[in-house]
Amino acid sequence: MGRVTERRRTIRIRDGAVTTRPDTLVAEEPLEIRLNGRPLAITMRTPGDDFALAAGFLVSEGVIGEGSEVQSIVYCAGATADGVNTYNVVDVKLAPDVVVPDITLERNVYTTSSCGLCGKASLDAVRTTTRHPVADKPPVRVTPALLAALPDRLREAQRVFDRTGGLHAAALFSPQGELLDVREDVGRHNAVDKLVGRALTDDRLPLSQSILLVSGRASFELVQKAVMAGIPMLAAVSAPSSLAVDLAAESGLTLVGFLRGQSMNVYAGDQRIALGATVGQG
Repeated sequence: MGRVTERRRTIRIRDGAVTTRPDTLVAEEPLEIRLNGRPLAITMRTPGDDFALAAGFLVSEGVIGEGSEVQSIVYCAGATADGVNTYNVVDVKLAPDVVVPDITLERNVYTTSSCGLCGKASLDAVRTTTRHPVADKPPVRVTPALLAALPDRLREAQRVFDRTGGLHAAALFSPQGELLDVREDVGRHNAVDKLVGRALTDDRLPLSQSILLVSGRASFELVQKAVMAGIPMLAAVSAPSSLAVDLAAESGLTLVGFLRGQSMNVYAGDQRIALGATVGQG
């Protein structure tokens, strides 16, 4: 298993003074995900929670939706010519009754940030493919004050970030603000996949009573992953993209951006925010 952090020699310049010292960096290595022995995708990730990452990725791509559909997830031994296991190749074997999608070099999965789909076609693909439509059973309703407290709780749980400053994080909270799970990765989309994959293996999908918080911006891909897991609310400390807002509105997801201190913007699904006052026009 690869290490989460690595040490590298660094020349440090501070106020004209030059020193040499080691620095702790977040590790980044490729992970190849295979499906029933056939290559499906390669993602750059921070080693750790690789099985959850692979499972969450398959949920996001609409390949699986329940833990019972996975027969096994293993590292591929002999992944190199000399037979050494790099722990960078994972094979997901589906249960015998699960239909395996047609995997081609062009990847027949419907959407990633680089797949070439855009606009209405992407929105329709996610809405029609998800097995866990966003629903309020029971209704999720939170106050702005509760949301405002979540980034600090996430930051307190970021163990590797404290040593490197170079990791994104994603966390699941209950509607009462309880931290349910947190994952770190060099890619925020990987951190979300790790959360969803862990929920899949623990038979907790759909995550209909969860708030997803991400440490960066809210891209279309992150909204997609939330929708595919049945998460009703996504909050980000930075900005959303226009297509992310469109997908959230189309899917019934509550999308909050620029969550900093007591300030935030609600871009979609404001019915889940207990505003407590009439919203004025700015």
